[in-house]
Amino acid sequence: MERKQASDYPQELLDLFHEYQHGDMDRRTFIDHLGRFATGGLTAMAILESLTPNYAWAQQVPPDDKRIKVGYETVPSPAGNGSIKGYLARPAKSGKYPVVLVIHENRGLNPYIEDVARRLATENFIAFSPDGLTSVGGYPGNEQDAATAFRKVDGAKMTEDFVAAAKWLKARSDSTGKLGAVGFCFGGGMVNQLAVLLGKDLNAGVAFYGRQAGVADVPKISAPLLLQYAGNDQRINDGIPAYEEALKANKKVYAVHVYDGKQHGFHNDTTPRYDADAAKLAWTRTLEFFNKHLR
Repeated sequence: MERKQASDYPQELLDLFHEYQHGDMDRRTFIDHLGRFATGGLTAMAILESLTPNYAWAQQVPPDDKRIKVGYETVPSPAGNGSIKGYLARPAKSGKYPVVLVIHENRGLNPYIEDVARRLATENFIAFSPDGLTSVGGYPGNEQDAATAFRKVDGAKMTEDFVAAAKWLKARSDSTGKLGAVGFCFGGGMVNQLAVLLGKDLNAGVAFYGRQAGVADVPKISAPLLLQYAGNDQRINDGIPAYEEALKANKKVYAVHVYDGKQHGFHNDTTPRYDADAAKLAWTRTLEFFNKHLR
C-alpha cells in the first residue's frame, strides 16, 4: 500500500483514530465515524487499513545485522504475572555496556519496538524490550488482537513486570549498572511511573508522548528525564504544566520538547502519523541524553 502522511488526513480523523487507538472508542464505532470521510470511492475499511501499522516500513536494523546479537529472554516477576518475556538486543562485541529498557505502546512487543531495541544495540547499549502481553499469550501478530489482549492484562501486575524486567536488566553481568528507560505512548507513561517506582535505580528516562506521573509522586523521582511530546496531542499535553511545575519545584533534572504540529506517535515509522524530521531529531536527543547520563 502507498505510504501516506498525516497531512493526507483531516485532523478530525486523526483525532478519532487516536481515541480508537487508546480504547476510548470501539472498532465498530470508529468505522461508523470513518463513513463521513469515505469519498471518491474510498471506503471506511480502506481508510482504516491505511492508518493501520505496516511493519515492513519500520525495519532500520535487520535482526541479522553483524554489529549486534538478538534473542528472547524470560524474566522472573514474582510480584507481577510470574514472568515476562522480552526481546534482548546487544552489541556483538563482548564487554560491559549501559542498559536500556524499551517499553512498547499499548499493543505489546511488535516489530517496531524490536527494531528500536536493535537501533540502541548498534549505539553500544544493551536493550531489552519486555512484552506486557506475556501473561495473555504475548503479542499476537496483529493490531486488532493486540488491542483486545492489552485490555485483558492486570495493569498493576504488568507494572510490576516492567519493574522486574528493569531490575533484571540492570543486574546483568554484562551491564555497567547504569539503567535507562525509553517508552512510547503507554510506554512513555510507564517510563514516568518507573522513575517514581525505581527511584535511584533508574539513571535516565526518556518518555515519548507519555502520560505524566502524579504530582504527589514527583519527590520520589531521582532519574533525569527527557520528556518529548507531539504538538497535536491535547489529551497528553494537558498534563505537562502541572508535571513540569512539580519537577521544577522539587529541583529535578528534566527537559521538555514539544514538536509543534506533529501527531501522537510521530516516532513510530509504521503509520501515517510518523514524521521523519521530528523522529530523527527526537531520536538524536534520546541518544545524546543516554550517552550523557549512562556513560
